[in-house]
Amino acid sequence: MINEQIRDREVRVIGPDGEQLGIMSAKEAYFKAKDANLDLVKIAPTAKPPVCKIINYGKYRYELSRKAKEAKKKQKTVETKEIRLSPNIDTNDLNTKVNQARKFLQKGAKVKVALRFRGREMAHKDVGREILDSFFEKLEEVAVVDKPAKMEGRSMVMFLSATK
Repeated sequence: MINEQIRDREVRVIGPDGEQLGIMSAKEAYFKAKDANLDLVKIAPTAKPPVCKIINYGKYRYELSRKAKEAKKKQKTVETKEIRLSPNIDTNDLNTKVNQARKFLQKGAKVKVALRFRGREMAHKDVGREILDSFFEKLEEVAVVDKPAKMEGRSMVMFLSATK
């Protein structure tokens, strides 16, 4: 809230230099801000009494957007890569997929290993679990299981992430 929008009876006012001007009515604070060619901005609406500051509102909004942008820059996004397997995968194909997963993990991404069952393969979920277990055993030195193997529809899914 800025200027005339502030309807509180009393507000604590902070001057443009950061010094406390004390508690006064919102109208009185607004007139002080107007005299200084600045805006009265409510900084802490939940405080008793609410805290208002006499500042340049446009500059204040700009600073807030800069801080938000800076915080977004420092944020680290973790990518999730998916590797798909089937219950009748051969050992060499499995090794290729393991190497692919190892590369993803070394780059800092999480890996979703999905083993897709088709048709009658649904009757052999134990085979799928063995394949996922052997997949993890080959990656044990570089990976940790985030979520263990679990059925989701026709797929068995396991999440891996790099060891710290």
